[in-house]
Amino acid sequence: MDRGKLFSLSSSPPSLSTFLSPRPNSFRHLTSLPCKQPFVSASLLRSRQPPPPPPLAPAVEAFWEWLRREGVVSAKTPAKPAAVPEGLGLVAQRDIARNEIVLEVPKKLWINPEAVAGSEIGRVCGGLKPWVSVALFLVREKLRDDSPWRVYLDVLPESTDSTVFWSEEELAELQGSQLLRTTLGVKEYVGSEFRKLEQEIILPNRQLFPSHITSDDFLWAFGILRSRAFSRLRGQNLVLIPLADLINHSPSITTEDYAYEIKGAGLFSRELLFSLRSPVSVKAGEQVLIQYDLNKSNAELALDYGFVESNSERNSYALTLEISESDQFFGDKLDIAESNGLGEAAYFDIVLGQPLPPTMLPYLRLVALGGTDAFLLESIFRNTIWDHLQLPVSRANEELICRVVRDACRSALSGYHTTIEEDEKLAEKGDLACRLEIAVGVRAGEKRVLQQIDNAFKDREMELDELEYYQERRLRDLGLVGEQGDIIFWEK
Repeated sequence: MDRGKLFSLSSSPPSLSTFLSPRPNSFRHLTSLPCKQPFVSASLLRSRQPPPPPPLAPAVEAFWEWLRREGVVSAKTPAKPAAVPEGLGLVAQRDIARNEIVLEVPKKLWINPEAVAGSEIGRVCGGLKPWVSVALFLVREKLRDDSPWRVYLDVLPESTDSTVFWSEEELAELQGSQLLRTTLGVKEYVGSEFRKLEQEIILPNRQLFPSHITSDDFLWAFGILRSRAFSRLRGQNLVLIPLADLINHSPSITTEDYAYEIKGAGLFSRELLFSLRSPVSVKAGEQVLIQYDLNKSNAELALDYGFVESNSERNSYALTLEISESDQFFGDKLDIAESNGLGEAAYFDIVLGQPLPPTMLPYLRLVALGGTDAFLLESIFRNTIWDHLQLPVSRANEELICRVVRDACRSALSGYHTTIEEDEKLAEKGDLACRLEIAVGVRAGEKRVLQQIDNAFKDREMELDELEYYQERRLRDLGLVGEQGDIIFWEK
């Protein structure tokens, strides 16, 4: 899968490209279910006593009864599934204290690669990627009327508002955005994995897969895992936890710590439990919520879960800078980049309202290095060049990176079919369809970040005559430049 790039910069005339596709972390599996806003309504906050919860839908009632029979829940369980604005959520049956355990689910009810390995299809899934094997397991169980997981599968949504489920018309609202290209890249990746899976596993083992499995079925399973699977757990990188995966997200919760963990069932037991705690105190009748991921951008939230936040720091733009293989100094530049923790390509997330990443300008200067500045690439400077690149090298080098970055930003901005002002007017109107609201939020955020980058390098262009460059710094270090910047000469 190609990693996208905003532009390529070299010491020869720079070539610009504006294709963007999934970033390296695009296929991480993180927690839970999409939502747009905290469940607590103004009317509920004003009420002293919460209204009685509405009756559960038959499928949810059957799911709860199954959990009761398995010993997971009881009448004393502090939270229970209920209809909420996001779909299903966990609503407190009584007041819950901060850090109080809300539920615990034993390992026998987890769906993970280990569960797949122990199932009827385990023998044919050994060589598959973990997420592919779990996705195949989910689809197979969903198509089986007699699946032991039937009551759980019946409460899973048929789709979410994740952009992987959007129609072509809906995706058109993301024209020009990184999110559109990432989404298309993800769908192509999932489709490619399915075609390979169909040829190598499904068709040769029809007795294990009697029901016809389609690419849409597989995409559904991918979306479920993308939005609901827990990761970053002890010994578990991908696991579905029935009931726990109903927990929704709150932007007002600003910590991810200690919301969930895997622990032993007791001192003398080898059984493992998934334990979920409430990170904040919750009143009876309110929804129990957690923070999904503080580091995700709005584009990532939209891709994974199908919502965005109004927090400006969720707006970001991913720049990919690259040392061109046609650069005559490619080997030297690559060696310097790798010696400083970077590589042939480097990825930088620019966040709205935040300064540029500290290694971005040095890397840009390295990539653009050439001409009369190429002496810095000689081996004698190898141990010090990164320090030199922290500051402007020459006017030509600094001017080149400013011009290329600004050209790339303007090119990217021209790819959107709306302006920031038009997006703001749409947002102010309100009453937008959910997916249009997501599209407007993401594309407006991306454009603001691009505008911020362009302004930063525009300001830098205006300072080119005032900057101090390598040769001037070197002369100053040798005592050959006066306080006014004039070169000192000695006469015999």
